[in-house]
Amino acid sequence: MSITDFTARIRARQPALGYWSVLDSPVSTERIARLGYDYVCLDAQHGLLGYSGLLSGLTAIDAGGVSAGLVRVEANSPAPIGRALDAGAAGVIVPLIDTADDAAAAVSATRYPPAGRRSYGPMRSALRIGPRPADSDATVLALAMIETAQGLANIEAIVATPGLDGVYVGPSDLCLALGGAFPGDPAIASQFEDALVTVREAARSAGIAAGIHTPDGGTAAKRLAEGYTFATIASDLVHLEQVAKSHLTDARAQSRQGEQ
Repeated sequence: MSITDFTARIRARQPALGYWSVLDSPVSTERIARLGYDYVCLDAQHGLLGYSGLLSGLTAIDAGGVSAGLVRVEANSPAPIGRALDAGAAGVIVPLIDTADDAAAAVSATRYPPAGRRSYGPMRSALRIGPRPADSDATVLALAMIETAQGLANIEAIVATPGLDGVYVGPSDLCLALGGAFPGDPAIASQFEDALVTVREAARSAGIAAGIHTPDGGTAAKRLAEGYTFATIASDLVHLEQVAKSHLTDARAQSRQGEQ
């Protein structure tokens, strides 16, 4: 899928499934990007990769030839946003958006003058978008994370931000913001689900996409069925641990059976 096609799909609020990567492992990232996910998102905020890893990861996603590459940047600042886009990201997920002003700043950092304040130096992205800044503006997604109590309270104003393509729920931080003792705390499950409805309905009313991070494919399918536009599944590090543990458990269980 080309970046242009992926961007158009999200802006049209057509369902999409993605994968989350936190490892600086271009070979495994490329393999994941060949599986059929609509996008692969590299986590530059909490992930275990620096700028060279980000660049290698985006190159690996492109080599896969199937998925678009997104980046969750480390901060709502022109420098990390610009670097991720210059490295070839199709869009950025910007964390800790509390207000409409925060969202407007994030959008501005993804757009060239006169639409925004992105500095011109496209590097890898120039291979696809050409020399015209307006072409880049038309293909880059700006997505704002909703993960704080303030962001949730200001959701109506945030989704009305000109140029914002979508919002993205960070469920762990949002759960904590709502009073959960830990991510996924069942004690606030009802409040959490109500918050998810609030976010997706606000985005729907504004005509923009709503995305969410999920722990597994079943939950991702559920969120899409509920009305979310796109859902990201787990992460490479989580799956590596889960599968390794599963194989170890199976092997030990079968060995015990053989000894009986």
